[in-house]
Amino acid sequence: MRGKRFTPELPAEWQAVAAAAERLSNTHIADLFAQNPERFKQWQHQFGPLMLDISKQRLDEDALNALLALAKTKQLDIWIERLFSDYQVNNSEQRPAWHWALRASEAQALKEPESGVFAAVRHELAHMEAIVTKLHAGQWRGISGEPITDVVNIGVGGSDLGPYMLSKALADARAETKGALRVHFVSSMDGSQLSPRLLALRPDTTLFIISSKSFTTVDTLYNAATARTWLERHLGNSEAMLRCHFIGVSGAADKMTQWGIHPDNQLRMWEWVGGRFSLWSAIGLPIAIRIGMAGFRELLAGAHAMDVHFKDAPWEQNIPILMALVGVWNTNALGINAHAVLPYDGRLKFLPSYLEQLEMESNGKSASRSGEQVTVHTCPVLWGDVGSNAQHAFYQLLHQGTVSVTCDFIASAKRYHEPHHEESEEELRRQHQLSLANCLAQSRLLAFGEHAFEKGQQLPNYKRYPGNQPSTTLLCDEISPYAMGALLAAYENKVFAQSVLWDINPFDQWGVEMGKVIATETLGFIRNTEPMDDTLDSSTKGLIAYIQAHQE
Repeated sequence: MRGKRFTPELPAEWQAVAAAAERLSNTHIADLFAQNPERFKQWQHQFGPLMLDISKQRLDEDALNALLALAKTKQLDIWIERLFSDYQVNNSEQRPAWHWALRASEAQALKEPESGVFAAVRHELAHMEAIVTKLHAGQWRGISGEPITDVVNIGVGGSDLGPYMLSKALADARAETKGALRVHFVSSMDGSQLSPRLLALRPDTTLFIISSKSFTTVDTLYNAATARTWLERHLGNSEAMLRCHFIGVSGAADKMTQWGIHPDNQLRMWEWVGGRFSLWSAIGLPIAIRIGMAGFRELLAGAHAMDVHFKDAPWEQNIPILMALVGVWNTNALGINAHAVLPYDGRLKFLPSYLEQLEMESNGKSASRSGEQVTVHTCPVLWGDVGSNAQHAFYQLLHQGTVSVTCDFIASAKRYHEPHHEESEEELRRQHQLSLANCLAQSRLLAFGEHAFEKGQQLPNYKRYPGNQPSTTLLCDEISPYAMGALLAAYENKVFAQSVLWDINPFDQWGVEMGKVIATETLGFIRNTEPMDDTLDSSTKGLIAYIQAHQE
């Protein structure tokens, strides 16, 4: 399957899309604008705080209609209904995917019985709010009686990427607290992130959050054990110390209790929440600590509004569905298997990493829902960086390389209006305008190439710009909790819509499981607690021998 492109054997429902791609194969993006100088009006869509511009994509109205027909054939409407119900859309693990319930409106939640999912979600939100309020008021104290000043979130994957990304993105929405309250993140299993934290923090004023859905994740538990030993060395080993300095977030209450986390300090998540969809749950506690519960509820409200839009808006105006169709078009019709995420705002530096997990762990599959080999490419390779940095790193390849790459340009229209920027407001706004100018210029040059220059200007080959690289621009009014909620939910719903068209399950991740099993076995070999046998390949044996020789 790897490397396979469109072939005549493709299912019939794809043939109209393939035909549209063949028809447009020699059409340049500049030609599409020449045919319709007002193209932007037709290909931009707005909802809430977001504006989506897909006018610089290499498709026309007939191609979009073919994609819409494909979505109808694939029963996208039925699958959306299934997602927002108790249907087991995660068929390999036989469970629904109810991450959307984490951000349901209060009115919707009140329709459910008190024993229902929404009631459980409200209960955990209330528990989170009590913790956040106590920390912000300086009333959560360490065992020595001093207020907590530093909170360290220990997690990996979905328990780290989303909270870390949003804690940075929403820095300007930081809540006021009584005294200093800093939030730190540790995910690396090798201790390289934890070590400098332990050197810089005071045990008496440090609180750790251990976030793990299963509470069996080796990376997280090793970091947690090291943190616990550090606290015990300075504060003593006691139940009181554990209660004052540890919070747990997991779906395994028994394992948290066994580890030593007091029930009052345990926040719950559920089997129906995938890790990469979990920042809306108690996994988002670090976000709530950073921006306050009012801000966290705005985040949920923005995501819920996008969920309603995804369910109800006509597909021709539906932001997540249009994002999904554009992605399918680029991957399957144009054969472009690389996608760059380029935020032009330093606060969004970690958004590409978050989207890498969301998209590639969800849709990086080659088996269909029925267990058969898929017949089309699925998720492209994602990467990215802050646009201003990326321009000096890999834009050379985007503009003049030998591969095609699609791009998402992401920026905010408004910046530096907050009170704490008043002294340097004018200078900072000019810098923001410079960033926006670069964002628009780069997307224009990628699309139009030399067509963006004055006619008749001749360039040597090494200075030529072919253009015709498709891109989408996503602008938000400003980077706020509500806008970020809408933006991230748009990407989540895009991923689901694409999974329907590719006939794959986006809610499991069996591809990462076997590596964990082999790693446990290999650890025994490295530590010499298990003898190496003939089943090991010569490369692994040689590498283990090298490691052992340098650890003696």
